[in-house]
Amino acid sequence: MIGWLRDVLEKEDRLVVGLMSGTSLDGIDAAVVRIAGSGLASRAELVHFHSVPYTDELRERLKRLCSPDSSSVPDICAMNFYIAERFAEAAGAAAAGAGLTLDDIDLISSHGQTIWHIPVAADPTADPFGVRSTLQIGDLSVIAKLTGRPVAGDFRTADMAVGGQGAPLTPYGDLILFRDERIGRIVQNIGGIGNCAVLPCAAKPYEVSAFDTGPGNMLIDQAVWELSGGRMSYDADGAWGAAGQPHEALLEEMMSHPYFALQPVKTTGREMFGKAYAEQWLSSMRGAGLPAEDIVATFTAFTARSIAQSYTDFVLPRHAVGEVVISGGGAHNRTLLRMLAELLPQQQVRTAASLGVSDDAKEAICFAIFGNNLLHGEPNNLPSATGASRETVMGKLALP
Repeated sequence: MIGWLRDVLEKEDRLVVGLMSGTSLDGIDAAVVRIAGSGLASRAELVHFHSVPYTDELRERLKRLCSPDSSSVPDICAMNFYIAERFAEAAGAAAAGAGLTLDDIDLISSHGQTIWHIPVAADPTADPFGVRSTLQIGDLSVIAKLTGRPVAGDFRTADMAVGGQGAPLTPYGDLILFRDERIGRIVQNIGGIGNCAVLPCAAKPYEVSAFDTGPGNMLIDQAVWELSGGRMSYDADGAWGAAGQPHEALLEEMMSHPYFALQPVKTTGREMFGKAYAEQWLSSMRGAGLPAEDIVATFTAFTARSIAQSYTDFVLPRHAVGEVVISGGGAHNRTLLRMLAELLPQQQVRTAASLGVSDDAKEAICFAIFGNNLLHGEPNNLPSATGASRETVMGKLALP
């Protein structure tokens, strides 16, 4: 082990496969990344990106797993191994797509699949066992044994152990990838949940702030799934949303959700904006007689307004921001991008791809960076983003 680590660290650069599956539950993203250096001096280059969509059956199984009303301990136990097997396959496919074998890979770095996230402890008088916690499945040892490569992962728990919310983590990678000496940026990832990293001009680590803005694609996807009878899982190019009109009265009511008034640092997830929440509003919209296109347009506008309002309330009064950089699946929703541009006339809304960073691969690249830092024993969290009491080295290492 010591010899392997010494050899890897002495390399001029390392090949790391970053693995990511987010709250959209749409599949596994695998990025083969060439990384030189470590810490905030890291230089990361995407070699190859491979995405493995979840089948409809697996997506629905995971959705049930993410709900206390439909999950079970045996299911969580089995899926922890099943998802690890799929992550191992994705790592191998990504390496092959880059013209490599797994033997060429120095490290696999996996986020896993979040099942439940509790960023704030329960009232101890009501539940003394309800501590802050998080659970990502996709066991690291299973991935390591199946691939024959060392595997880093389980990053969020370390940040929570030192007082953080365990999210958002990607702002550390955003600082490396998008920091600019001349312009302030907001890097907005739109996956299942939306999260932003605020990078002031020439930002130093302690100047970066970050938080979850609220729903991203999650509600849009759920609405499209329901309205299409399960034939569609997302609004391709934002076409449905573009064909409809948002319902202003319902939008105003949706924007009164108490999460939006909370001060950052704050995080959220499927626990708050998941299937139950989507179905509640779907029922209201159908009751109001809205056609399918208007329903999708209203959910799309909800995501756009929650993002823009969070900037107005918590970012723009404190920071000069010239650009909003969009990544994640939401970067492909033209209607969502148009709405954001209309709501943010003083900022240029652009995609990560326009700056040379893959919209789809960005989060997997960030987790490759986290794994590389773990090998070097360097901190890979930003306390200003997560609320942690200090910098810490996140992650665990499973050996083959």
